[in-house]
Amino acid sequence: MDNYKVAVIGCGGIGQKHAQGAIGLANAEVVAGCDLSAETSLAFKEKWKDQWPNIALYDDHNKMFEVEKPNIVTIATPDNRHADLVVAAANAGARGVFCEKPLATTLDDADRMITACEKNGTILSVDHTRRFNPLWRHLKEQVIDGGEIGELQYIDGRLSGRRGGLFRNGTHLIDAICYLAGSQPEWVFAELEKGYEDHTEYRGDGGRTPELEPSASGYIHFANGVRGFYTGTSKNTAGPKWRFEVMGSQGYITIEKEAVLHRGKNSETIAAPKWEVSGIPLGVRELILAVESGQEVASPGRSALNVLEVIYGFFESQKRDNAKVYLPLPRE
Repeated sequence: MDNYKVAVIGCGGIGQKHAQGAIGLANAEVVAGCDLSAETSLAFKEKWKDQWPNIALYDDHNKMFEVEKPNIVTIATPDNRHADLVVAAANAGARGVFCEKPLATTLDDADRMITACEKNGTILSVDHTRRFNPLWRHLKEQVIDGGEIGELQYIDGRLSGRRGGLFRNGTHLIDAICYLAGSQPEWVFAELEKGYEDHTEYRGDGGRTPELEPSASGYIHFANGVRGFYTGTSKNTAGPKWRFEVMGSQGYITIEKEAVLHRGKNSETIAAPKWEVSGIPLGVRELILAVESGQEVASPGRSALNVLEVIYGFFESQKRDNAKVYLPLPRE
């Protein structure tokens, strides 16, 4: 059994959750944290001083790679910094990288992240958190794939609230649709709220005012014939933040605060399995175990690339008077 040296880049609240993923693994240790803010770094070290008393702190990731030589790197920085950090980690010899969503803010950046990881044999996992949730994994693997609603026909996902935009929680919504569909997105069309073309935060650091991000509605056609419907808005804060309807030929599932299976006149709440670890910490833990075993991660980089393809497909559809846009998009 190999030993794994974990380094966290971006030591704020999400980075703290990344570190939790190494707890309970006898062969994994958080050895370093890197952040541009000394205050944030010190708070990170203080948080984990009992678990890992020798955490080294850096404000330069390249220096950290050179000195610490981590084989697991996690990244919780602003969106537009993901690409350079993932590429640097892969080139420095990291065997696994766990990156926050969205994968990147441009397709070119996403492509070079995937290329660097595949060239170096680095496993890339992305924080699309529903894939690390016991209820959602049960719905996918046991209920849908198990045939409990018959042949899957369509998935309707709706998202509202302050972070309801495409590059905010919209990436989670699109990935959840893709995850449940279990197939490659082939083409899309969409309608976006006026002003999307001037919203510079799309390519920025994630935005400090996510409620200004334009609303969007879109359609995703999958290779297996499943239809996906996306609606996301940051303007409505009164209704449910998440609502899903998953329709099959013999029943359907509604997902809000809980998941309910409907067949004919009968309905039953679907119980989530009890897991010791879930969410972001499970994503990091599964990455370490995947590096150890060679198995595939639940949220691989290429699945996250599909999400970015859909988002930019929506943009292109809007530019072309809501036309059908085939994926993957051509690169310049």
